[in-house]
Amino acid sequence: MPWSLYLALKQLFPSGKRFPFFTVISMLGVTLGVWCLIVSIGVMGGFHREIRRMIVDTQGDVQIRAGAYLDNVDEVISVLEAQPDVVGVTPFAEGVVMMEHEFKPAFPALQGIDIDRVNSVVPLDSYVRSGSLEDLDDDSVILSSKLAYGIGARIGSVVEVYSPLLLEKMKDGEMMLPRELEVVGIFEIGHQSLDSSVVLVTLRRMQELYGLEEGVHGFNVKLAPDTDPDIAARGMNVALADIAPGAFARSWMDSNQDFLFVVQLEKNMIFFLLLFIIVVAAFSVTSSLLISVVRKTREIGLLSAMGGRARDVALCFCWQALIIGTSGTLVGVGLGFTVLHYRNDIIGLFTRLTGSEEALLRFYEFANLPAYLSPQDLTLIISLAITISTLAGLLPAWRAARLQPVEALRSE
Repeated sequence: MPWSLYLALKQLFPSGKRFPFFTVISMLGVTLGVWCLIVSIGVMGGFHREIRRMIVDTQGDVQIRAGAYLDNVDEVISVLEAQPDVVGVTPFAEGVVMMEHEFKPAFPALQGIDIDRVNSVVPLDSYVRSGSLEDLDDDSVILSSKLAYGIGARIGSVVEVYSPLLLEKMKDGEMMLPRELEVVGIFEIGHQSLDSSVVLVTLRRMQELYGLEEGVHGFNVKLAPDTDPDIAARGMNVALADIAPGAFARSWMDSNQDFLFVVQLEKNMIFFLLLFIIVVAAFSVTSSLLISVVRKTREIGLLSAMGGRARDVALCFCWQALIIGTSGTLVGVGLGFTVLHYRNDIIGLFTRLTGSEEALLRFYEFANLPAYLSPQDLTLIISLAITISTLAGLLPAWRAARLQPVEALRSE
């Protein structure tokens, strides 16, 4: 072991002292900075990952939409399935309707799905909490959980559906009764907006409600893992140019680029702002080591008089800054992952004490607080924390290296 490293350890953790006050305080600043960064970036990364999962699970990797609607469904499906890396294709039709149950109205988004194809793209089976997707037919409906609770519907309930086509015919003097559909399932995705405003019916029923005949509004496409969705979408646009001129394929990233940009911007801003905690902690490390240089001036002079080189004396204080930074970072990482592990328990306790549980669901739209820290983010946090802390030791090291042995030994 180099004598500069040994001396650095002895100065940070003197023999006979169980609680080296200045060392612990310096480490604590780094620990708090890393702790805050781990928790904040982990939660923001969790939101980003959860949003991606929900987008892909509900829309597929690529979505094809038309200006009006497409009526050559089988031909489009054949062309899409012939594309490389396409795993599944499912058509859909969607629109807003008025729904009523026991005089309680709602205005959800109605989505018509192809029962035979939907699970090849969208894993709806995994989100159905009550009932079964297999029970869905032209005379039934599956409600999202919050919507079902809002109108008081349950499995076996009958809901009345009023479509825009029905209302238009009523304006023309035609008498049409609303469609009565039986609730055969309730699904929950975990996103407040989707769980309170989406209704699933068969594609045939949706086509009948909107007067689409055999047409659809678009297609959801699932790709093989590790396939670039932007490249795949460009290939689909070329293939569809002749058979569906009005259709346009967009990847999930392209369709939601503005929203994803805002999420990434928030994550970067939080990282930038919380990094100042580590910068402030670095000034604390610098101050602590400068005080150590002043207090140990005679010892530094003695080391120089005994043949210690100025480089080794400076290295002693650089070692101290590195040890403080590394130790504080490791403790901060441990605390950060502990908080992330118990995040939902902590949030649950906080919301119960403040009565803000409903506000959390309303504004952040997640039933549980997601968390995900990528290896790249973790590596960046650790490397920046250790680097900044180590750089904090340069000024005290330079100050110690400049001390002349004679002047240092005369110091009182």
